[in-house]
Amino acid sequence: MEHKMKNHLSDINEEKIRTIREIRELSDKGLISAEEAAERLREKIKSITPAEIAYAEQTGNGTDNDDECIRENMQQMRAIFKDLLQAERPSLPAGHPIDNYYKENDAVCTLVAQMKELYGAAFIKNRWLELYEQLEQFKTHLARKQNQLYSALERKGFDKPSTTMWTYDNLVRDTITGQHDNLKRNAVEAFLNNQPEMERILLDLIDKENTILLPTALEMLSESEFASLSKGDFEIGFCLIPTPPPYIDANEAASSPEHPGLAEDLAALLGKYGIGKTDTDVLDVAEGQLTLEQINLIFKHLPVDLSFVDENEIVRFYSDTEHRVFPRSKGVIGREVRNCHPPKSVHVVEEIIEKFRTGEQSRAEFWINKPGLFIYIIYVAVRDAGNNFRGVLEMMQNCTHIREKEGSRTLLTWEEEGKETSKAGKETAIHSTDDTEIALTPDTKLTDLFRQYPHLKKELVNINERFGFLQSPLAKVILPKATLRLASKYGEIPYDTLVDKIKELIKRY
Repeated sequence: MEHKMKNHLSDINEEKIRTIREIRELSDKGLISAEEAAERLREKIKSITPAEIAYAEQTGNGTDNDDECIRENMQQMRAIFKDLLQAERPSLPAGHPIDNYYKENDAVCTLVAQMKELYGAAFIKNRWLELYEQLEQFKTHLARKQNQLYSALERKGFDKPSTTMWTYDNLVRDTITGQHDNLKRNAVEAFLNNQPEMERILLDLIDKENTILLPTALEMLSESEFASLSKGDFEIGFCLIPTPPPYIDANEAASSPEHPGLAEDLAALLGKYGIGKTDTDVLDVAEGQLTLEQINLIFKHLPVDLSFVDENEIVRFYSDTEHRVFPRSKGVIGREVRNCHPPKSVHVVEEIIEKFRTGEQSRAEFWINKPGLFIYIIYVAVRDAGNNFRGVLEMMQNCTHIREKEGSRTLLTWEEEGKETSKAGKETAIHSTDDTEIALTPDTKLTDLFRQYPHLKKELVNINERFGFLQSPLAKVILPKATLRLASKYGEIPYDTLVDKIKELIKRY
């Protein structure tokens, strides 16, 4: 039976694939050396493409092992396929999703080169901290790849990245976190001992992406699919590169409208059955009447993040809130939920669904408790009036501020004002254009700034996309110590430029 992946690749020769697989297997088992494997391949085939290597791995007879991608040594692979592997970096237009991955990897490699240079010099903690604060952005690269690119490739039959590379992604991510933690707690010896291994696995993962994953994705996915990926990529963010332009499929740009939002999707579906035609038509819901626009707005403004998986274990919906705890993108819609989680936690997902399906359980709770951060997660079995299992609803909330509450509050208090002021007094403070009244210094804390000018917290991202973290739960941990000096360093913006831009934002209100 022909593998689904083959339908999305050009000129796949099964005999050639079989030869590649057999010789690699002999080398992996240590039965022949890498040099002998390379010689045998040269005798039988003239060239190998990244997609052919990916297809050989996807269609192999062995079972998936979570650590398969970790164990696979790229240097050994290059030794086997030397002079045969055609893996030239493609020239792509600005904003193309694959080009963004390549450029991010370039930036990370530059960062690692700086680390290697620093490693041989006298240990200076602050310099290392600066580099690791930048390297933390690589987690955004991984999140985008896992939620976006893996999802698109799964639909084409190439699910090896989801089942094996995801584990490697998480190993690299956790190693970066561990090294950063070593720095922050002054565990210098542990940090220096582990640094070479961190660099090795990070560069190895990037090599696997650049050599196999990205070229294969470029061959398998269409222009319209890349345009769709681009939209979802912006919801998650980018790593160490300026925000790229959106990628638009030139063939569809002139004739296709922008992808509709939730309200438009619902309207199109309901209109098909004569239930409603526009987002202003009133619908009879279980308790009341709402328009599609109102339904969409309610989901968007709920203080919890919602996700829904149907009875067939397919992700059907997530709420698009400004305060989302973990990144989501449109790429997860229509995806099997087991492929939306790292392999090491898939068994937990499957157990929850099975217990819900059989009726043995109807609720599962989890929470993440870290200094200055408390995330509450609950899964609820969704059943219809006949008690038939219809899916799973996930609800997630950052409850940090709730756990901090004490006593009672029975009087109206506006949180953003921070203190009682008259309307006139408040407007005077916000609209003030006198530089001495604004009194910004390098040591001005962002918390003090946001208390006086609440709108700044959302608008700083317009100065630099890196300030987008202010809308995430992590801001609760970082903000108490953050000053304008640190913001300037973090955003890689000259201090005077940052202050001028902040003053411009203040003057608007």
